[in-house]
Amino acid sequence: MTIQQLEYIIAVDNYRHFVKAAEACYVTQPTLSMMIQKLEDELGVKIFDRMAHPVEPTEIGKLILKHARISIYYFYQLKEIVYNEKNILTGDFKMGIIPTVATYLVPELLKTVNESKIGVNLIMQETPTSLIIENILNGKLDGGLAATPLNNPMLAEIPIYYEKFYAYTSPKDALFSENEIDLKNIDIQDIWLLENIHCLRGQALNLCERKQEGGATQAVRYESGSLDTLISIVDHNGGLTIIPEMSAMGLPEEKQGNLRKIKGNVSVREVSLVVNKDFVRQNVANAIVDMIRKSVPKSMQDPDLKKNVVGIY
Repeated sequence: MTIQQLEYIIAVDNYRHFVKAAEACYVTQPTLSMMIQKLEDELGVKIFDRMAHPVEPTEIGKLILKHARISIYYFYQLKEIVYNEKNILTGDFKMGIIPTVATYLVPELLKTVNESKIGVNLIMQETPTSLIIENILNGKLDGGLAATPLNNPMLAEIPIYYEKFYAYTSPKDALFSENEIDLKNIDIQDIWLLENIHCLRGQALNLCERKQEGGATQAVRYESGSLDTLISIVDHNGGLTIIPEMSAMGLPEEKQGNLRKIKGNVSVREVSLVVNKDFVRQNVANAIVDMIRKSVPKSMQDPDLKKNVVGIY
């Protein structure tokens, strides 16, 4: 068993196609297939079901791949330890970003990254929190930008900024006449929420002091994966939704008047860079954090705001 063989099976798992995996590994498809076959013969099991289209790992293959990713991660950590000690900034940093952050942060962050020229290739993708956690632990991601705390002992969190929450309503709704919205007096059925995969949904429910949604149901329920969609729904149907500060700042001028403060509330959501607790490229993590901080308002970076963080679940 070699590191090269582990890299080959990971490539096949990533692409679910032997030819594409071989191209990604800069070898011929017969060479890659032969090396994987040798590994399967050595282990005495089939890692992939070659009859499936696309190629699928077998049940034992899934377990082997999980530990192969972990092994590869720690193997390359050896080189990264040296780079970190020499303060060398190089290589790739694959980062997942939760959608409710990505939409509003990534355009400014891209500008900052392009201007910084730090030597690290920052590869970003929109990813829900649960998948960020999974992919950091299995080595598919180097880190993630997510709402915290996640309370996962396998992860380390570097807090970066804090966003206040705002209520968004419309002139079609009686709430529009209020200067502040008291969420305790709002029927949960009148609040449009993100779907369950988004941590902002749990924070919104915590703000409303509802642990679960009960009571009468609406004739129509719509749970969106997009804050922009929820805002449009409120514009046309009334009710309200809860949005974080970066989203509120990004609203066009004609919609700014629909924002309302939440009565008696100074709560915020914490956004952090999350990495494996064994991540050794601290200088790279710090460089990423610095670029993100340059991309958000200074008013959101006050560490005293941490005491007002709303729980996710």
